[in-house]
Amino acid sequence: MSTIEVQLRRFSIVSARPFHEVLNRVTATIGRPDLNAFHKELAATKTAAELEGLVNAASGPSGLMEYIRFDSGEVLRQEHGGQPPRILRLVVGNRLTLKKMIGTVPDVASYAPLTILVDERADGVHLSYDSMASLIAPYGSEAALDVARGLDAKVEALLTAAAN
Repeated sequence: MSTIEVQLRRFSIVSARPFHEVLNRVTATIGRPDLNAFHKELAATKTAAELEGLVNAASGPSGLMEYIRFDSGEVLRQEHGGQPPRILRLVVGNRLTLKKMIGTVPDVASYAPLTILVDERADGVHLSYDSMASLIAPYGSEAALDVARGLDAKVEALLTAAAN
C-alpha cells in the first residue's frame, strides 16, 4: 500500500457580474455535444486522426467540452424557498489532453475531467478551479506536468475572462 500527499493549488476569482451572465460567459466557449452520440462515435474510431477529429469537433473554441454539470446549490435552495445560493459544478475536459497525461501518469484519470465551480456568495460569483499541475506534481512526470500547466493556463484564462 502506498500513500501520496498532494498539495493542492486552487485558482479562484470573484466576479461582480450576475450569476447567469458569468455562467454563460464560462460556457460560451465550451463544447456541449450529445454525449450518447459522442461515446458511440468514440467507440467507432479506429485511428488517432479519427479520435482527434471527433474530439476537436466536440470541443468548443476553448478546447474543452462539458461532460456533465451538478447543481449543488439545489439542496440549499430547498431550505431557502427556491432562493439563492446557486452553486454549479461543471465537469469539463478534453480527451486528447487527458491522453497526453495518462500516458505517463495513469493516476491523472482520477482528476480528469476537471471541475470548474461557479458559486454565488454575498461578495459575488466565485469561479474556482483546482490546478491540474498541483494535483499531479507528486507523480514526478515532467511530460505530464507540461501538459497540465498548459491546461491550467487555459482554464485560468477562461475563468478570468468570464469574471471580468
